[in-house]
Amino acid sequence: MATYKKKASKSTDNKQETVQDKSTTAEVFNTLDETASRSEQWIEKNSKPLFYGLVLVAVVILGYLGYNKYIIEPTEKEAANELAFPRKHFNQASTVSVGVDSLLNLGLDGADGKYGFTDIASTFSGTDAGNLANYYAGISYLKLKQYDKAIEYLSKFSSNDELLGPTAIGAIGDAFADINQPKDALKYYEDAASKKANQFSTPLFLYKAGITAMELKEFSKALTLFKKIKSDYPASYQGGNIDQYISSAEFAAKN
Repeated sequence: MATYKKKASKSTDNKQETVQDKSTTAEVFNTLDETASRSEQWIEKNSKPLFYGLVLVAVVILGYLGYNKYIIEPTEKEAANELAFPRKHFNQASTVSVGVDSLLNLGLDGADGKYGFTDIASTFSGTDAGNLANYYAGISYLKLKQYDKAIEYLSKFSSNDELLGPTAIGAIGDAFADINQPKDALKYYEDAASKKANQFSTPLFLYKAGITAMELKEFSKALTLFKKIKSDYPASYQGGNIDQYISSAEFAAKN
């Protein structure tokens, strides 16, 4: 007689699965316990280094905050206050027709115990006012036709301001142009034009770059620069009569 194997009941299968699940869960918990135990042992072993590390981080953070509050902020304020005296003379030099050089020198050197731009630039180096003093000193030296010093101070100045940044770079170009170094002047004019695009400084320095390129007989470059003024800045002062410069550059490029 044929015999048949009795199939395991569904309940038996479920019990086996439950036992397996419990076994797997127990293994997971055992693993977690072992991991936690090893972590606790590691922490106990390294508690002192961890503590000293946390203390060091706290000291660095507090030191940084304290340095800013008690050193940087007061220094910035003092530098800004010192900048008022030379800037007054610089502004006066821009509005008068006589005694301009004397006013510019007062701004540069200071007087009556007050700092000038050069003093502020060196004494408060690293502050916003010290940085700005480099700009004023550079422009002052440019107006005084002391071109080497103008380039020196303007090169130390940096700004992301839409007008001030390009103006400083362009002023270096002016200094090089005045000492008959047109290749250097062209480089700085192009840098100034591309620094921060705007309707004021960009067409001005594109124009100066174009004129300098013409002087260097780089007529194709000059044509490109003049055409950029026509296409991108037609409403600017330089854009008003740019067609005649384009015509001159086109003629020169062909001949």
